[in-house]
Amino acid sequence: MARSLSSQKRMRQNTKRAMRNKVRKTIIKTSIREFTDAVSSKDAASAETAYRKAAKVLDRFACRHAVHPNTAARRKSRLARRLNALKAGAKS
Repeated sequence: MARSLSSQKRMRQNTKRAMRNKVRKTIIKTSIREFTDAVSSKDAASAETAYRKAAKVLDRFACRHAVHPNTAARRKSRLARRLNALKAGAKS
C-alpha cells in the first residue's frame, strides 16, 4: 500500500488513466471489427467507410498515447491492404 501522499496520488492517477485507455482500446477494437465484418460481407463501399472510421480512430488515439503510433500505423496498413485486395477482387 502506498504510504506517502504523492504515491497515493500517483496510484489514483494511474487508475484513472488505465480506465480511460481501456475505453479507448475498446473503441479501437470495435471499429476494426466493423471493418472486418464489412470486408467479410464483400461490400467494398461499406468497407471503405469502415476503413476511414477505423483509421480516424487509430490516429486520434495514437496521438493521445492510448496505443503506440507505430502500432496504429501498422494496423492501418494491414487494414488498407485488406481493403485494396477486396477492391481488386471486385474489379476482376
